[in-house]
Amino acid sequence: MDMENRKFDYEVIEEIKTRWSPRAFDPERTVPEDDLMGMLEAARYAPSCFNEQPWRFIVGRRGDSNFERIKAALTDSNREWASKASVLMMILSVQKFEKNQKPNRWHLFDAGTAWGYLSLEAERRGLITHAMAGYNRDQIREAFSVPEELSIIAAVAVGYYGDKASLSQKNFENEKPSPRNSIQDLLYQSQAIE
Repeated sequence: MDMENRKFDYEVIEEIKTRWSPRAFDPERTVPEDDLMGMLEAARYAPSCFNEQPWRFIVGRRGDSNFERIKAALTDSNREWASKASVLMMILSVQKFEKNQKPNRWHLFDAGTAWGYLSLEAERRGLITHAMAGYNRDQIREAFSVPEELSIIAAVAVGYYGDKASLSQKNFENEKPSPRNSIQDLLYQSQAIE
């Protein structure tokens, strides 16, 4: 697979070098149960504030009702390619600390860390993942009776890389890793107040 737009200035683990968010899923291949559980195991071990582990997952496998309900909530542009994935999931997060019911302002950060672990473990297992913001949050909340205490953060497609030629023209042209900013661009430089 061509890793256009990826140039690393420093050595990192192989899964970071090779992971990106493709749209060309193989509609014939199925993610084995052990691989799916291994990804969730990686997410389970992500760090979190006060070890709250606020992340929650709704998992659907191609052909089951969870998959169909998640697929129905996706935007048309995402459904076009994500429906070929073997697994569709939703990432949720508990908004309050369990121990005292106070707002946990780090819950989204922690859930994002769990997603990162999950995606890197998927990469290690030869799978591809693509997180999506394009879905109807209210439809997911209703379809799965998700209480207001849980934030609905993202949809994720998981599977094996398929045939790029099966994508629409627009998606075909965009089917490559996105470029990254330089490290210097990421470093915030505060301006001293005199």
